[in-house]
Amino acid sequence: MTKQERAARTRDTLIRSAAREFDQHGYALAKLSAISSGAGVSPGALHFHFENKAAVAAAVEGEASTALRRTARIVYRERSNALQNLADTSHALAQLLREDIVVRAGFRLSCSSGRRTDLNLRQEWQSCVQQRLAEAADEGLLAAGIGRRQDLASTIVAATIGLEALCRDNGEWLSPGTITGLWRTLLPMLTGADTLAGLEPAGSQTAPGRAHAPVG
Repeated sequence: MTKQERAARTRDTLIRSAAREFDQHGYALAKLSAISSGAGVSPGALHFHFENKAAVAAAVEGEASTALRRTARIVYRERSNALQNLADTSHALAQLLREDIVVRAGFRLSCSSGRRTDLNLRQEWQSCVQQRLAEAADEGLLAAGIGRRQDLASTIVAATIGLEALCRDNGEWLSPGTITGLWRTLLPMLTGADTLAGLEPAGSQTAPGRAHAPVG
């Protein structure tokens, strides 16, 4: 292994250790000593890669953002209709938040009211929802007289972000069943009966004959 490869591996290990520390204790109470210890490296090695705790947190957020955007692109390339794609994307992102400590910690750091950085993953999710609803309108999928798309987007974002917040105390809030129940409730409000019959609240990957798309 080259020196550059070792350095990259150490950095990745530090980011994962930091994610565990931030996820467990939050930004304010997280300790650099615990991060370096969890990564199995010296404090000096940590400071070689990161100037301070803010720099470590920014790296965690950056890795989370990359993973979330990559997953959204993968789901988007499946390109069922826009409403199904929105439900599918929420399922894929919920899976990441359940299973990937870096994504979970990075999302929480980005959405923390006590920190302001260039990244705002909650805003990125809101933009994604708004885009899918605009596409759904262009595709003629939204029910007539449904109201302003901005209000629809705000409702969907509030519901999904709320589940992420609740998940901090009980992981079931981001379970596939909970996300399915959310869309089982929302989709009949968004579209008519004909379109609704072709939608799968559990995600299109659960439909017969559909292969599971890679995540991450």
